[in-house]
Amino acid sequence: MTSMGVSAAQEYVLRKSSRNFVQITDKKISRMRDEIRQYYDANGYLSWSERRRKYVILGTNRPANGLVACPQCKIGMLMVIRSRRTRKRFLGCSNYQNGCRASSPLIQRGMMYATKATCKACLWPIILFRYSMRQKWNRQCGNFSCPTRTVRS
Repeated sequence: MTSMGVSAAQEYVLRKSSRNFVQITDKKISRMRDEIRQYYDANGYLSWSERRRKYVILGTNRPANGLVACPQCKIGMLMVIRSRRTRKRFLGCSNYQNGCRASSPLIQRGMMYATKATCKACLWPIILFRYSMRQKWNRQCGNFSCPTRTVRS
C-alpha cells in the first residue's frame, strides 16, 4: 500500500485509464507505423493486426498481374478481380486489405482485355472490349467515373 491508502494495482489501473497514457501509446504506434512503411519491399509488407495486436507480414502489394499503380493509395496496383460470391469482374486495388477502396465495375459479357496503358485524365488502365466477333475492339478507360468515358446511345 502507498501512503494515500491506494494499492499498487489500483494505482496502475488509474494510471492506465488516464487520458495521457492512451495518447502517448497511440502516438508511439502511429510513429512506428510510419517508420515501418518506409521498409516495404517487393516480397511483402507489414500490416498492423488489430486482432493479434501486433505487426504481421502479408503478401506483396505489387502483384505480378497488376496493371498500373493505384492512383488513390499509391501503394497497391489496380488489377482485374472476379468476385467469389457474384462471379462478376471488376477493377480493384491490391491494397484493399489495408483500406484502399479504389474499384470500378467492368463489362460482364463479351471479350475484354485490360492493358497496362493508362488514361491521361485519371491514370486508370485502358480496357479493350467487344461484345461480338463481328464488332471492332473498343477502347475505354477502366474508371467508371472518368470524364473521358463516352456514353453509349
